[in-house]
Amino acid sequence: MRTIQASVFKTHCLTLMDEVATSGESLLITKHGKPVAELKAHRPPPVKSLIGLHKDQIKILGDIISPAYDGEWNALK
Repeated sequence: MRTIQASVFKTHCLTLMDEVATSGESLLITKHGKPVAELKAHRPPPVKSLIGLHKDQIKILGDIISPAYDGEWNALK
């Protein structure tokens, strides 16, 4: 990880942002020799939504609407 002073980062901000975006290498920004910020390339999450994640991969076998138990049910037993 490269380290750069805040004053240098301030003057070359846009160029450094482009470099980080293309290379993927993080940049540590320091102020008076102490780390204050880290610039990382943005990477979108691998899965946008769980809805439809397994589309066309799961098959429903049998009847999923009818009750599974055909006998009489008594809740007071």
